[in-house]
Amino acid sequence: MFESFSIIFLVASLLSYINFKWLKLIPNIGTMILALILSISIILTKDIFTGINKFFYELLQSADFGSLLLKIMLSILLFAGAMHIEIHALQKEKWSILVFSTIGVLISTFLIGSAVYFIAPLFGLAIPYIYSLIIGSILSPTDPIAVLGIIKDSSLKESIALKIEGESLFNDGVGVVVFTTLLFIASGNTGNIGEKIGSIFLVEALGGIGLGFLLGWVGSILLKSAQENHQLTTILSVGIVLGGFVLASKLGTSGPLATVVCGLYLGHTISNPMFNKKSKKLMNEIWEILDESLNTILFVLIGLSLQLLSANIELIILGSIVIIIALLARFISIALPFSLLKSNENRLKTSLILTWGGLRGGISIALALSIPEEQFRNTILVLTFMVVIFSILFQGLTLGFIVKKLNLTTKRKHE
Repeated sequence: MFESFSIIFLVASLLSYINFKWLKLIPNIGTMILALILSISIILTKDIFTGINKFFYELLQSADFGSLLLKIMLSILLFAGAMHIEIHALQKEKWSILVFSTIGVLISTFLIGSAVYFIAPLFGLAIPYIYSLIIGSILSPTDPIAVLGIIKDSSLKESIALKIEGESLFNDGVGVVVFTTLLFIASGNTGNIGEKIGSIFLVEALGGIGLGFLLGWVGSILLKSAQENHQLTTILSVGIVLGGFVLASKLGTSGPLATVVCGLYLGHTISNPMFNKKSKKLMNEIWEILDESLNTILFVLIGLSLQLLSANIELIILGSIVIIIALLARFISIALPFSLLKSNENRLKTSLILTWGGLRGGISIALALSIPEEQFRNTILVLTFMVVIFSILFQGLTLGFIVKKLNLTTKRKHE
């Protein structure tokens, strides 16, 4: 895997340079577009340059995108995103974030899954209901990596931006728990199913949040006591994140939720005016570099993953319909619970921008790749890939325009 990761890092660096010098798009989007162009070029010339096609296909297989993201990259990316969000600001939107990242995910999962179940047979694809729901669980969570990378470049009103950012940090953890539960049911393990599902939610979700608080508390003590040593504080933060994520997997708790909570806790610690300014500056700079580097690799991997797909015209048409279904389900899953919350905002405008700004990304593809080969994996992967590409390219590129059209702009301060 190290050799594959090194080559992908090199490719990502070169594509980032091309985007910086000539394409000049939002970095994440620009590099993914270039990676897609590279993938399409390799596919179209596979009969001419068979060696190149085989090289990149084997490269992606050995890189194991799903494991690379879910087991290594995700912890760093989630922590980097969470540590720069102020807890006090996030508390203002706590009820919205809680409802959207839990009830919203469940509503969206049901709506997408049910729609896919009834529509797929029209295209010659009979997908069992449980696997249709699995598709819904994959496509319902918004991707914090995609969202944070694009939202920070927008001038979206702070209250709405916090809703999108906060929800994206937590709903992926909830989405993974829902996905794990549904995949468990699909495996045929129905004995004491209610008890086992309850156990999954209790251990993964609540256990992940609890572990995150514990890691944050211990990490805060260590960082405060070592704050005069600028390099050590940064090393400690990296060690806490990586070690904590592994510990979460060993304990069977949610690594994403643990990492997010830990990131918010430690971000609050170093934001204290009494914390050593040089240590804070170095830590922020190192984590920003890690965040940008892995973000670039992630979006390049998404683009290159096009080579792993096998699709016919019926599946492509179904994927196009699923894009619309996912957007409608997202809107309903936001607008419905939002109508029950107290808010001074325009509910329709806010729901629309939360729908359009709720981007899907690498986590969805990684979950799809984790499905066993014999369990509708290719169908699910193609549908997921189409929704993710549309989400990042079309929604990501037009988000700023939509924000201005809805008159939801404001100047936001970013550290």
